Amino acid sequence: MSISLQPTRLVGAIAIAMGFSSVSFADETTTATKLDPIVVTASKSEEQISQVPARISIIEPQIIDQSPIASLPDLLMSEAAINMVQSGGYGQTASIFLRGGNSNQTLILRDGVRLNSATSGIASLPFIDTTDIKQIEVLKGPASVLYGSDAISGVVQLISKTPEKNSAFVTGEIGENKTYKSVVGADLAENGFYAQVRGQRLETDGTPVKEAANAPDASYDQKGFSTKIGVDKENYAASVDYSQNEGNSAYDNFGNLVNQDFKNEVINVKGKVKIVDNVELNARLSQFKDEVDQKDPNYLNSYDFVHSKTQEAELYGKWNFTAHQNVLLGVTQRNIDGDVLSFGAPYSEDIDSTGYYIQHQYNQAGLNTQVGVRVEDNEKFGTHTVAQGAIRYQLLPLTSVYANIGSAFKAPTLNDMYGYGGNPDLKPEESISYEIGVDQKLAYNISTGLSLYTTQVDDLINFGSTRMENVDKAKMEGGEAYVKWQGDNLYANLGYHYVRAKDDKTHEDLSRRPRQNISLTTGWQDDVYGFSTTFMANSGYDNSAYDTIKVPGHLRIDMHGHYNVNNHLQVFANIQNIGDSKYRTAYSSGSYYINGGRLASAGVTLRY
Repeated sequence: MSISLQPTRLVGAIAIAMGFSSVSFADETTTATKLDPIVVTASKSEEQISQVPARISIIEPQIIDQSPIASLPDLLMSEAAINMVQSGGYGQTASIFLRGGNSNQTLILRDGVRLNSATSGIASLPFIDTTDIKQIEVLKGPASVLYGSDAISGVVQLISKTPEKNSAFVTGEIGENKTYKSVVGADLAENGFYAQVRGQRLETDGTPVKEAANAPDASYDQKGFSTKIGVDKENYAASVDYSQNEGNSAYDNFGNLVNQDFKNEVINVKGKVKIVDNVELNARLSQFKDEVDQKDPNYLNSYDFVHSKTQEAELYGKWNFTAHQNVLLGVTQRNIDGDVLSFGAPYSEDIDSTGYYIQHQYNQAGLNTQVGVRVEDNEKFGTHTVAQGAIRYQLLPLTSVYANIGSAFKAPTLNDMYGYGGNPDLKPEESISYEIGVDQKLAYNISTGLSLYTTQVDDLINFGSTRMENVDKAKMEGGEAYVKWQGDNLYANLGYHYVRAKDDKTHEDLSRRPRQNISLTTGWQDDVYGFSTTFMANSGYDNSAYDTIKVPGHLRIDMHGHYNVNNHLQVFANIQNIGDSKYRTAYSSGSYYINGGRLASAGVTLRY
């Protein structure tokens, strides 16, 4: 890259600028909406977050829009229930541990499309672009009734933007380590019809992946675009959504820095029609392709690749058979396909699975219930049934309590069955979870809540003596608390999470699960200025699966500011990890991976 920066001067200038600036263009969202936003992940339909009989949180637009440079792992770190372990900075492997579960036990969705790889079961979080994302919903706890496999710990869903008016914009942001991102977009909206297009490009020289002496920087670049067209009328709606993202990432391979090309593609076709006033029919056809091609220049004929494809067809209907009750009835047909060459062990396999689910909801006089069951018919492991029941009750005008119980499962991945040491006779992992919670509204727009949960997972898939086997059991016991305050302009959001994730046989802590996480975001936002600071900290955690040394805890502080010069021009600045803390994240190949360190950046958005 040809862009040259003076890091110390850039940080100083940004720190000064942030004393005057913050979040985004004029925000028309009311205080009431901010206190009780709308979510869709818990029931596949819109509902107020205060009525969901489970714990669900939102990473809001005001956080997502702060910096185009911020990657998805960076955004997810602000949720206290998530421990994000990233082996380096941009483009490096990132694992999500939600409520102490395994990284392949959290389902990642984009508008209902599964982003978990068909081969590994883990979503390639660093390669997922967030340019057109409106908000991120984090549903905690089992969700296999509606979503099938992989939702043992919960669901993280990216909700994309839908145009509401005609507009166009261009954004440029430049930061340390010769990091640059540009975004251009246009929206059209007229009489229920809409169209949207986004294009983006990111380049960075990167930072060292490991703390070893003279470790080289791992560069990363990616580009992509997305487009959406649709119609949304009172009695029907339809949309076609396409996005593509590709690039190159350098990474550590047993002490050698090598490169990989990646490409992911999402196709999502959705439709909805109101047959009669109280009956609605929804349909979705989707495909997600995730391809990685690796080549190590230090070894001749060393070429590995992982090509994954997931195709789904879903049809479900919602019948509001009384004013306060509805039934959701649906079927999902899924095909996962993997073409892999890894460590000299190639395979090309696919699996079909069909899920049938039904869910009942009741909502009246402060009582909200949700009960459902799913039967999954998988061509490899046969038929499996899960169920869930939840209730929330408005005990007092400002006090509500909830409880839920649910089972979930994670199907064996293609790697588990056909990769190195694969076992095609594996059974799915199974879980049972229990949770209780209370939410309290206080004076001055303050709200708080507390929840306690326990999850037991059986038949965990792990490498046995010679191959993959259902050999382990695990238990996650924990709780979380939050305090939120929303003033006219000032706001604060404090979250705390505790979990003890342990092997149920040895009673030892599971690797990479800190017992305590805390997150605090506070700031000011009005039509002209905005400023926010996020504090994130976690306790040390065990790394026994890889090394006997405990990974120490760390504190990270991010800052953001912006200034709306007028209705068409905004300037903004960000500092990620303002203390430049080079904390350890994981261990491999004789040394520790470290995070990406500080990234100071500044940018401008022109909007029409």
